[in-house]
Amino acid sequence: MEYKTHIRVDRLNVFFGPDQILKDINLVIPDKKITVIIGPSGCGKTTLLKSFNRLIDAVDGVRFSGSIFVDDEDILEPKSELTHIRKKMGLLMQKPYPLPMSIYANVAYGPRIHGTRDKRELDRIVETYLRKASLWDEVKDRLHAPATQLSLGQQQRLCLARGLAVEPEIILGDEPTSALDPRSSQRIEQTFLELKNDYTIVVVTHILRQARRLADYIVFLYLGELVEHGPAQKMFEHPEKEMTREYMQGLIS
Repeated sequence: MEYKTHIRVDRLNVFFGPDQILKDINLVIPDKKITVIIGPSGCGKTTLLKSFNRLIDAVDGVRFSGSIFVDDEDILEPKSELTHIRKKMGLLMQKPYPLPMSIYANVAYGPRIHGTRDKRELDRIVETYLRKASLWDEVKDRLHAPATQLSLGQQQRLCLARGLAVEPEIILGDEPTSALDPRSSQRIEQTFLELKNDYTIVVVTHILRQARRLADYIVFLYLGELVEHGPAQKMFEHPEKEMTREYMQGLIS
């Protein structure tokens, strides 16, 4: 199966101080598919994910080499503009962090920062992206209530809506359901499946069952190295590497 490439990683190496976290990573992330990065704890999954929007820059002592091409732009070039890069990518963290303001203001925050002032346009944006995040029907009658009054699962979907409102191309999720109850996790997964027609989605998880439910494409990391990557069905049923097969069967962790 041929995929159109959205992100291409060429010989990526990342160091935190003296420690090498990622070692010569070469891979592609397909466009408008769900790519799931798997591997045991400490193998570099989150570091790889945060390389895509340059959040690794915030780590003291970080050094990196290689290239990451997004829409043919090497975002690791020193001249790359970080605000421009991050606007292309929404990020869901493990725990939701709604802004200390209303539900409405959370979603309108990004568009306002980028210059949207018209009330009717902001109303349209808020409704559009709350619908995309499968939250509108639950909050439409209390848009001006504090976002912190929402449940954790609702807060995570609100954070997703807030990220979508700045019209990114890519959604990044760093174990985005790990703090949620099973029902809320299911809602986030279903929302991802609906959104992949319009966005490239990259998710880190340590839960293989979740990877099976979500993934079109799998990236398997182990101790900072890329073991194998490819279409999900092939990776789960006929992996090329013995280590991949053993990990999928729960024989190594």
